[in-house]
Amino acid sequence: MEEPIWALGAMSGTSLDGVDAAMLKTDGRKIFEFGETGYRAYSEAERDVIRAALGRWPGDEGVEAASEVIETAHAVCLSRFQDAALVGFHGQTLAHDPKGLGTHQAGDGQILAEVLGVPVIWDFRTNDVKLGGEGAPLAPFFHFACAKWIGAMAPVAFLNLGGVGNLTWVDPSQNAPEDDGALLAFDTGPANAPMDDLIRERLGLPRDEGGQLAASGTADERIVDAALNRNFMLRMPPKSLDRNDFLDIVDLVVDQPDADAMATLTAIAAEAVARSMDFCPAAPERILVTGGGRHNAALMAALSARIKADVIPVEKVGLDGDMLEAQAFAFLAVRALRGMATSGPSTTGVAALVGGGRVSKPVGLG
Repeated sequence: MEEPIWALGAMSGTSLDGVDAAMLKTDGRKIFEFGETGYRAYSEAERDVIRAALGRWPGDEGVEAASEVIETAHAVCLSRFQDAALVGFHGQTLAHDPKGLGTHQAGDGQILAEVLGVPVIWDFRTNDVKLGGEGAPLAPFFHFACAKWIGAMAPVAFLNLGGVGNLTWVDPSQNAPEDDGALLAFDTGPANAPMDDLIRERLGLPRDEGGQLAASGTADERIVDAALNRNFMLRMPPKSLDRNDFLDIVDLVVDQPDADAMATLTAIAAEAVARSMDFCPAAPERILVTGGGRHNAALMAALSARIKADVIPVEKVGLDGDMLEAQAFAFLAVRALRGMATSGPSTTGVAALVGGGRVSKPVGLG
């Protein structure tokens, strides 16, 4: 069995807030140690450049400018770290259409390899999509290792609330994430993206801080039902979404006052997760919430009201919800480098276990 190494993972999510980076010591199977973390926020101008390229594909207008912003921000953030044997670079998802045009994460790993002087594993999703998978979510194999690390004895679910919500159901009694019945993963529906879009358009704010605006309003359950009355919610997992797939739900609250509109969008996000519980092979004992949405008290309260299991932030079990996805790509980078699977039928719907990730080495490094 190969020795554990220190890997550096980086994630820039659909909320477009910035670059998360985290060190992880792993052999690609187990977590041995969590290391240093870092964050580099995008400026509002940088966010605007990236936002202008959302939904676009390589060669389209605005993509080159967005890639330059993404590469520069990552280079600044990642160059602060020492002693990483390799880097897992997710890039920024601009478009995701697994059953059509494919998936597009902007950012060139070769450029980062030259800047950082170590191998960079990147383009994690393309292999999965080419083989018929959804290409997302990719954190589940890491979530399995996390469930082992926290000593979970019964099924648990990891719920990531970024721009889109995604859920990983884990049976920790299994030996490995590749085992039948060990994992089920899928996107649940909209999460922070519609809320962020609404408050930016109406009030010029980046987010509903702490869910304060939503907490002062009243959700319209008729709109909640209408928003979730679509085929995606009925599809069996695995399944995935693009950030823009639920953009139209903001139109459903156009006539509501600000507080009520935000309360309704918050309820939509929570209800999407609640309905997703029906797909779990067994009821999870706990739902461990990661991503920016766990800081939204109104969203967490809505989840607790609609779901029978305990809904708690991952910090309650000793994990770092701000860095879990960055840590995941450190973990996946080691797996990819060592020829191990990074996704499978129960996580992305791909026909068989598949390894993702392109390896870029600095010029002169064998």
